[in-house]
Amino acid sequence: MKRKRLRVVALMHPSTVPPDNPDEYTERQAYEWKTEFDVMKTLKKLGHKVRAVAVRDELTPIRDVIEEWKPDVVFNLLEEFLGQQEFDHHVVSYLELMQVAYTGCNPRGMVLSRDKALSKKLLAYHHMVVPKFAVFERGRRVRRPKGLDFPLIVKSLTHEASLGISQASIVDNDEKLRERVLFIHQRNGTDAIAEQYIAGREFYAGVIGNRRLQVLPIWELVFENLAPGAAPIATASVKHDPEYQRRRGIFQQKAEDLPEELQNHIVRTTKRIARTLDLDGYMRIDYRLGADGKIYFLEANPNPDIARSEEFASAAEEAGIEYPALIQKVLDLALLRAAGR
Repeated sequence: MKRKRLRVVALMHPSTVPPDNPDEYTERQAYEWKTEFDVMKTLKKLGHKVRAVAVRDELTPIRDVIEEWKPDVVFNLLEEFLGQQEFDHHVVSYLELMQVAYTGCNPRGMVLSRDKALSKKLLAYHHMVVPKFAVFERGRRVRRPKGLDFPLIVKSLTHEASLGISQASIVDNDEKLRERVLFIHQRNGTDAIAEQYIAGREFYAGVIGNRRLQVLPIWELVFENLAPGAAPIATASVKHDPEYQRRRGIFQQKAEDLPEELQNHIVRTTKRIARTLDLDGYMRIDYRLGADGKIYFLEANPNPDIARSEEFASAAEEAGIEYPALIQKVLDLALLRAAGR
């Protein structure tokens, strides 16, 4: 069956607009725009007309292209607005007001999942397992509440992509806790969350769908050659530095040796989390397997990295969804949601 040729606007940050001559760039340089390059190249191969629109701090470029070109769908690849990750949902809300189909998560799901404390509170209320945690607001005294025992891992409350996470993020006393919380306040410009550090295997469950959700094969972050004394956590280097990944034997693969009962539990829990947080389109739920055998929810990632080489696309391929079919499915879900309005 021949598909309709769509007019697709791809929204992205100006720094991630892919160049016309990608072969002239190093792997490290290309890392910043690899997702945008893969998506745009695939959309064109699928026969769609594609127009990249760079968005930094104003909505006018979006309005202009919608009114002038009248796209069928917007492929949302933005991860921030006005330099703030937590503002990206405003762009999606604007697309809603413009009554145009867009890919990825709706604004409500983005708000609920971006706030790590709010998402954990909602899931704990529904009897899902989350680490104990406390939020430390900017300008307030850092005081650890009773019952929140060390070791703890300190993160930005709202930022993702491992921004501000390093080996120093794991703290084992109150002085280190204060230092790291202040670091997050100053470095990230956000409130901080300190949560119980769960030492164990780290799993990712990719999901695609709106109302009917498909959980992709469970993926695992593997550490083979960490420096002595280093904890296996997803630091910025682990996530974004290909040379460091090769040097330290860090890679992602289908989770091995998972009992069927545990796999089924992760699938069921993942669907419950997605529905509780009102996530749709495509998303990834991150977990840790504790020494007590429990699966702990870490965070939910709406609109995760969808580059061909990343874990979401790899898990989809394992499920029999080749990369072009994955990109087309993301478009189809956007159009289906818009039609349901």
